[in-house]
Amino acid sequence: MKTNATVPPRFPPKLTLIIGNKNYSSWSLRPWLAMAAKGVPFAEFLVPLGHANTKQQLQQYSPTGLVPALKYGNLVLWESLSIIEFANEKHPEAKLWPEDMEVRAIARSLALEMHAGFHALRQHLPMNLKRQSSRRLTSAAEAEVMRFAGYVRQLRLEYGAGGPFLFGEFCAADAMFAPLCTRLRSYEISVDRTTHDYIDAIYRLPAFQKWYQAAVAEPWKMDDIDNIDKLRAAR
Repeated sequence: MKTNATVPPRFPPKLTLIIGNKNYSSWSLRPWLAMAAKGVPFAEFLVPLGHANTKQQLQQYSPTGLVPALKYGNLVLWESLSIIEFANEKHPEAKLWPEDMEVRAIARSLALEMHAGFHALRQHLPMNLKRQSSRRLTSAAEAEVMRFAGYVRQLRLEYGAGGPFLFGEFCAADAMFAPLCTRLRSYEISVDRTTHDYIDAIYRLPAFQKWYQAAVAEPWKMDDIDNIDKLRAAR
């Protein structure tokens, strides 16, 4: 019997991360950056978003039909933090989280807040790495920018002696906040010097640069994001 369904590839017996467009998919960036920056070996498989068959194709890899997803043999995982935690357990030598127990707990709290919060900022400034033009913030989005910047200043002051990231060395909490950093840079949102320097540190990461260069070279477009100013002004 003939079928039009896409036959999923046979992934190798190692970690394989299924991701969406690198220009737009903030949730794909989070586990990808956490693993790539810390040297966790994995393969990637990209499914372009916004196409008529995207949902159908993704349901072959993830029960939610969303990205990211992780395959390891017969194991399938979804949700960015779940993927990061599995990678950390599979490769403890990579040290995706801070070594100190209390600092690690704070880092996980921040990562969970990012996972569940910052809704106004995420909706008002969708990730678009190709964009380089300003956008006026709503009051709710502005409040979330201020909260993020407050975290950066506090954490850099208390824990930042060992490097340019939230807890000195790069960790999974930085990966969780990296897409937020790109939003502030892409939409030219003004921030204080400490937060600006932190965003610079994210952009200077070799792993992030690899993602960024691939993102800006992608041919795909998503009109609802690229034309967000015109579309929302027309409502």
